[in-house]
Amino acid sequence: MLRKNKEQKKSRIRIIPLLILLAIAYAGWHYTGTTNGAIAAVVIFILLIIIFKVWVGSRGSARLRKAGIREIDEMTGEEFEEFLGHLFNKRGYEVSYTKASGDYGADLILEDRDDIIAVQAKRYSGTVGVKAVQEIIGALKMYEATEGWVVTNSYFTKQAEKLAESNDVYLIDRDELIDMILKKR
Repeated sequence: MLRKNKEQKKSRIRIIPLLILLAIAYAGWHYTGTTNGAIAAVVIFILLIIIFKVWVGSRGSARLRKAGIREIDEMTGEEFEEFLGHLFNKRGYEVSYTKASGDYGADLILEDRDDIIAVQAKRYSGTVGVKAVQEIIGALKMYEATEGWVVTNSYFTKQAEKLAESNDVYLIDRDELIDMILKKR
């Protein structure tokens, strides 16, 4: 019974956009008296929807690009990764995102002419430990990266700093991240 109700609800949801388009086509036909008027009304409506969706999407991107450290502290992990993607893109890197699960220890892959950099993003309220450094070390071979970075809005433990130093992993802590944000602007 529950499954049947869900299917009926889905079919109603699919019909609604069609009814809206028909109403718009009718309005176009009513005001112009031609089929071309109906088609033009539908096309204009679809273009307006596309423009609206692009505008809404760009507002979210603009919010991320303008974010400071206070906004970063409130972000989810995925938003932080997206923010870092914008930040590194501004710095001249070609950015690609790894899938959310099974990412082999890297959240972003940065490329420039010379290097492939695997980046582990850690948006934390506490300190970041050795696990993050171990994850990026594992990602280096998987992504054929020449460098590994761990970026956080927080700070690293002494053990993480020691492991990173012995494995040539570059750590970007809160202070350096703030500097990068300020230099970007």
